[in-house]
Amino acid sequence: MKLTYLLLAGAMASGAALAATDKVENPVTENGVVKIEWKDPKSFRDVEAVGDIQSRFEMRTFETLTKNLNKEAVKVLKPNQKLELQVTDLDLAGDVRPTFGATSNDIRVVKDIYPPRITFTYSVTEDGKVIMVGDEKLKDLGFMQSAGRMSDKATKYESKLLTDWLKKTVAPKL
Repeated sequence: MKLTYLLLAGAMASGAALAATDKVENPVTENGVVKIEWKDPKSFRDVEAVGDIQSRFEMRTFETLTKNLNKEAVKVLKPNQKLELQVTDLDLAGDVRPTFGATSNDIRVVKDIYPPRITFTYSVTEDGKVIMVGDEKLKDLGFMQSAGRMSDKATKYESKLLTDWLKKTVAPKL
């Protein structure tokens, strides 16, 4: 009888654990005039968490990139315009390496040979009508020199990549 209760309790606990780890298949982040759909993040080249739960790290990264892009987009877009992206690949600057010894957390090593990359399609709409579309495959091979002392935030290289693209590609066409 005790064995039956233990098996039942174990099955319920594992079911709850699976439900807690469920994550949205294609999360969408929105901030101000920017909306980004992250298509199949499991297939992204590198959005690997370091010392955090993977789903929480991904959402924090996606939300931060959306917020930072919005800061620049509001300067470029007219009040009745909106920028929408569908990201199909993301590779954060650096590479995750395992650590051995006192800590079980991996570390992200940021070097010139691991540049940030992002692949996406985009559209700019004005009053609900599409006025601009395109596909982009961005990477910044000189990211360590160009970002300077901008900030110590985790997504500074990727945010700079997106804001530079916005200023050089979208802004002149509006």
